[in-house]
Amino acid sequence: MINIYQPQLGEEELQAIKRVFKSNWIGRGKLEQQFKDDIATNLRTETTDYGYTCVKADNLLTINSCTEALFQILDLLNFKPGDEVVIPSVSFIGVANAIEQTKATIKFCDVNDHTLNVELSHLEKVCNENTKAVVLLHYAGVPCDLDPIIEFCKKNNIIIIEDNANSPFSMYKGKNTGVIGDYGTWSFDSMKIMSMGDGGLIYAKDKSNVKKLNENTYLGLLSSSGYSNRVDSKWWEYNISGPGRRSVINDISAAIGLEQLKKVAKFINKRKKIHQYYSKHLSKLSWLRIPLPIPSNCESSYYMYHIQLIDNNDRDKLASYLKENGIYTTFRYYPLHWVEYYQKYSHDLPNTDYAANHTLCIPIHQSLKKSEIKYIVNTIKEYGKTK
Repeated sequence: MINIYQPQLGEEELQAIKRVFKSNWIGRGKLEQQFKDDIATNLRTETTDYGYTCVKADNLLTINSCTEALFQILDLLNFKPGDEVVIPSVSFIGVANAIEQTKATIKFCDVNDHTLNVELSHLEKVCNENTKAVVLLHYAGVPCDLDPIIEFCKKNNIIIIEDNANSPFSMYKGKNTGVIGDYGTWSFDSMKIMSMGDGGLIYAKDKSNVKKLNENTYLGLLSSSGYSNRVDSKWWEYNISGPGRRSVINDISAAIGLEQLKKVAKFINKRKKIHQYYSKHLSKLSWLRIPLPIPSNCESSYYMYHIQLIDNNDRDKLASYLKENGIYTTFRYYPLHWVEYYQKYSHDLPNTDYAANHTLCIPIHQSLKKSEIKYIVNTIKEYGKTK
């Protein structure tokens, strides 16, 4: 079966893990800090005539998953009953779950039926005086049109949380997504462009919030204990700011992440070539539509490639046909307002309903062979002959 997502790991990652084993320390240590430092130097927050400004490592925090990052951020915001958080229904279930555990209410918004990204007009329909935050997903790796959304949210005192799980190293007008809003969450799980097995990253514009999150993600501890405590004469003593969870990554994950970070530009370039091949050969099929061109002011990380079947009956039939021929496909993300638990929240989302019935994500990852890419295209074309 040709996988829809697949990491690419090699000898470099194995040797990095071996070095961690030899160090006799496999918990969170110096490699975690190095990973945070290295990823910070790869992220742009502002482009000028003289170059670009990198993100400061002090604005970043590693964490064990993107979902936990959302839980931590939303918990930190300390919502009150009646507060609302707006999210696109086409989102990962973890986003809704993270809001649900707070005192806030979920408000679903629609998306563009072709790009599956949120636009300003979708937010304007659902935001009101109770809206405290919006969570934006850059679908498939293509950035939302952020400037008008940022202006709207600033005017209405609404916090922007970027769900950057689809879009690591995507760019919007010379800036990296995931570090443009007030907060950003990243994913490095086994299905993402670069993988640590499991792992993630939090960005916070306000460094004081990083400090709070750092405490909350490590048991609420105000000081280190053990070897890392170089200050207290009785290093076994500690205090906490509150009952925090333990949501850290370890040096094994960090070692993998450091090696993957060196390769991520090559990974994205390979995905771009696959994307271009698909678009070139599938654009000729009148019974489906391909993704819109990437806006000229953006760069995508090409996390997903989604096609849309014109006939409402074709999507499921094509998915079954491809699976029977050894090609795994899916639709991401199953609309949250279709999940029984979340149907209690009101919604009127015609574009989302259309996209959910017509869209299919086909394989795109850096481990795909040329023969597999051609086979996928040819099999889709063969299905067309059966129509």
